[in-house]
This record gives sequence, C-alpha cells and structure tokens, in this order.
Amino acid sequence: MENFLFFIYSYKVGDEIIKAICFVMASGDSETVVLLWENEIEKVKEKEKKTVKVEEIIEEHVGALGFAQAIHVFLVSLAWFFDSQHTLVTIFTDARPSFRCVGVQSQCSSSICEMDRRSWEWVGGKGASIISEWDLVCHDSFKAGLPASIFFIGSFLGSTVFGRLADSYLGRKRTLLLSCMLTAATGLLTAISPNFWIYALLRFANGFSRSGIGMSCLVLSTEVVGRKWRGQVGQYGFFFFTAGFLALPAMAYLTKSSWRDTYLLISIPPLVYSLAILPLISESPRWLAVRGRTKEALEILSNMAKLNGKTIPPEVVISGPDEKSQESGKSLWAVDWARRRMIVVMVVGFGIGFVYYGIQLNVENLNFDLYLSVAVNALMEIPAVFLGSLLLSCMDRRLLVACACVLAGTACMLCSVLGKKQGNWGQLIAESVGFMAVSTSFDVMYIYSVELFPTNVRNLAVSMLRQALMTGASLAPVLVMLGRVNAALSFVVFGVVGIGSGFLTLRLSETRNRPLYETLEQQEKEQNESLQLELQQSQFVIA
Repeated sequence: MENFLFFIYSYKVGDEIIKAICFVMASGDSETVVLLWENEIEKVKEKEKKTVKVEEIIEEHVGALGFAQAIHVFLVSLAWFFDSQHTLVTIFTDARPSFRCVGVQSQCSSSICEMDRRSWEWVGGKGASIISEWDLVCHDSFKAGLPASIFFIGSFLGSTVFGRLADSYLGRKRTLLLSCMLTAATGLLTAISPNFWIYALLRFANGFSRSGIGMSCLVLSTEVVGRKWRGQVGQYGFFFFTAGFLALPAMAYLTKSSWRDTYLLISIPPLVYSLAILPLISESPRWLAVRGRTKEALEILSNMAKLNGKTIPPEVVISGPDEKSQESGKSLWAVDWARRRMIVVMVVGFGIGFVYYGIQLNVENLNFDLYLSVAVNALMEIPAVFLGSLLLSCMDRRLLVACACVLAGTACMLCSVLGKKQGNWGQLIAESVGFMAVSTSFDVMYIYSVELFPTNVRNLAVSMLRQALMTGASLAPVLVMLGRVNAALSFVVFGVVGIGSGFLTLRLSETRNRPLYETLEQQEKEQNESLQLELQQSQFVIA
C-alpha cells in the first residue's frame, strides 16, 4: 500500500468548530483538501445567515429615507408630469371656442344653430379645437364630451391590465416603461387623426396606455422607503403631476391655433423619459422578493445602502415567499376581508374621481377666461399636496380622506349658491377651495390604498382604485355638458357625491405607522394578532 498523509484542519465559525480529517496520497493534490475544508465552512456559514423581510432590511440597514431613495423617488416621479397633461389636455383641445359673424350683420344671432353656416366663423380658425375643426355643434354637440369620457373608460380598462402585469409578469419598472412608450405613441397618433371617430378611438387608446404610469410610479416610490416616510414620498409624486398641470395652459397657449400641435408637444416628454431616465431606475425589491428573486432584491438594497453610507451585514438574506403564501395571494377577491375592503375603496374612489375631474372640466361653466381658470385650479394643487404631506405625518389616513371629501362636497354646494348671489369671483373662490380639498383626498387615497393591501396584490389594488377613479371621471364630462344648461345643478351633484364619499371612508381600517405586508396571508395573521393584543391591553386597563 502506498503512503498517505494525514491532515486535521480546525476552523472556528461562530460558535462551531469545523474539523476536516482528510487522507491523501503522499503525492496527492493538496488543493483537494483545501476545497473540502472550505465547503465545510460554507455549510456552517449558510446556517448562520439571518433571514429577514425586506421591510426589516430597509428600516434597520438601508435607512427609512436616504440619498439613494430620494434620487430613486425623484426619477420615478418625473413620469407624473406628462401623465397629468395627457389626462387633462382635452380641457383645451376639446373646448368650444367663440365665434363671430361674417357678412350681413343683420343675420347675426347669439345662437349658432339659428344662423346659416356661411354667416359665421370660429375665432382662432378651424384648427383651434376639435369642435371648431369638425363643427361639433347643434345636432352634433353631443359628440363634444365623448372623447373625454372614452379616455377615462380606456383608463379604467388599462388599470386592470397594467395592474396585473405589474404584480405578476412584468414588475413595476417594465410596466412603467411599457405604459410610457404606449402613451407617447398614442399621443403622436392622436395628432394626425383624420376624423372625429378615429380621434375618439385614439383617446381611448391613450387613456388605456397612460393608466399604468401613476400606479407604477406610486408603488415604485413607496416600496423602497420606511413606514415613516411612505405618506410623504407618495405625495411627492403629485408635485410633478401638479407641475405638468401648471405647464399645460402655457403649452396649450403656445399651440392655441392648432390642437394637433398640442398633442405633438405633450407626447415628446414620455418618449424622452422612456429612453433616457427609466434605465436609471431600479425594480422594486419588494416585488422581486415576492417573486422569489431574493438575490436581485438584496443587490438593489445593498446598492441603496451604500449610497446612504451604510452596509447590509453579509449574514443577512431576504426571506423568499413560501408556496402556501404564493397560492393564497393569487386572488385578492378570494379573501373576505380584502374583498370587502376593496369594494369600499372602489366606491370611495368612484366618488373622488367623479368630483376631482368633474370640477376641473366644469371650469368652462364658470364664465371665466379658460386659461386663467385652469391655471388657478392647477395652482390649488400645490397647497393640496403640501397640506396632504403635512397632515399625513400627524393625522390618521381615514379621517384625513373623509374630512377632505366632505369639505370638497360642501364647497361645491356653496359654489352653486355663490354663483347666483355674489357673482363669479365668489364662485371661483368656492370652486378653487373645493378643488383643493378633493385634490387632497385624491392624493391621499392613493397612499392609503398602498398601505391597505400587501405587496403581492398591491399594484392590483391600486389599479382597482384607479379603475374606480376613472369610472367616476368618465361620467363627469356628461354632467359637465349638462352644466352648460344648468351649472348650479352640476355643482350640487358634485357636492352630494363628495360628502357621501367622505362618510363612506370611515368604514375603512386605519394604516398609519403600520408595516407594509408581503402577502394576504401574512397581513391577515399579523393584523389579527395585533387586534388580539390591543383587546387584551384594553381589558387589562379596564380591569
């Protein structure tokens, strides 16, 4: 028998001593021994790794809000800028311009329908809006409100599709990319619409396309910060929505002679954003973890921690989803508490969307300069966002949404009265206060819905809220058209819906300072344990 060498390797890892006893031939390869030894060490190191949730890593190692998250949220939130413009552009492109008489003045009348078409012309030319280009007046006047309503119906349907894609196959980032690219493409195609019906169809497509922007931005922003900053970060995105809204009157004014040029102008930003900005944005680590891609999630969090001047300990790993949790999280509607909660959220969202978009579109019934009225409303978004951010840090979400809705409804009621008694300035002030209040509820409701549901259905839940908002928005133009006949009545309806939505919000659970859960099963379990603990504490106090 040949001679053998006898080795005993000893190495301490944590509280365990690793011993490797190896026999090799005298002429054997010592690298084999070292390899066996290292393998034994790695096995123990694996046992020592600390498995934690993404929430814990963010709170304990990355930081609730640092430089990395601030840059991430800024880049993500830029998409809100053009989302608002594609949503509200019809205020200008679908507006009814003034007309003037031509030829014999004796034939002039206050009603277009009472005159021969050759005796009057549109001020600003036929290309100023779709109404002037395709003469959507008299027997065709019903068409004027259709594109706006169809746009929101497209947003309704798109919310379902993009919500499911963002929670399942594509993730938040790629869903945002797809939505931005389609928004740019449909906007450019809208600019070359040959007739009214193609225009309406493309507005539907544009509404469908942009529906993935807002919810993806909101979820991408809030899923990388700690619980303390979720409300403020969510509100941050609405500053860019407001900025886009504020820029819209200026852009529309520059292209007021051609509604087609307006669409061309607002379609360039989403294209640039998709190509230049989105590649710099990371995917949500929470979504990656839920999908079982824990190594990618940890890498993203490690990079964020590094930018924040921190490190994640090498023994920390992200816990992946167990099979049971994944199965239970597939259907939001299969869980009783989630289904009931979602229904209330959608009904409240319907009312908020109806009032929010209705007030904006109803500015044409205020007898004010259209550009000035829209600019005033856009300016009211700024205090709404500041107020929402401030109150979110010190006030329950449920109470905040309820109070804002009731205030908006009351202001609409007051707007109807002031329009008759105190003149247009009083009506404009009441309308502006109402819009500021409903804007606050609109913004906060998005944050609220993010916190009400777990990661594996969060985007779907936000998309369902968006569906409800868009359903309400799709009906608002109909009431605005009726408001051309009776503006006071339209504001009364907005007021009733706003107040009703506020009281219904009180049926929802509070989420302030609560963690973001990963699955429906986990959320139900931990909320039940928390409720039982609160009951025990209350019984102890009473005793």
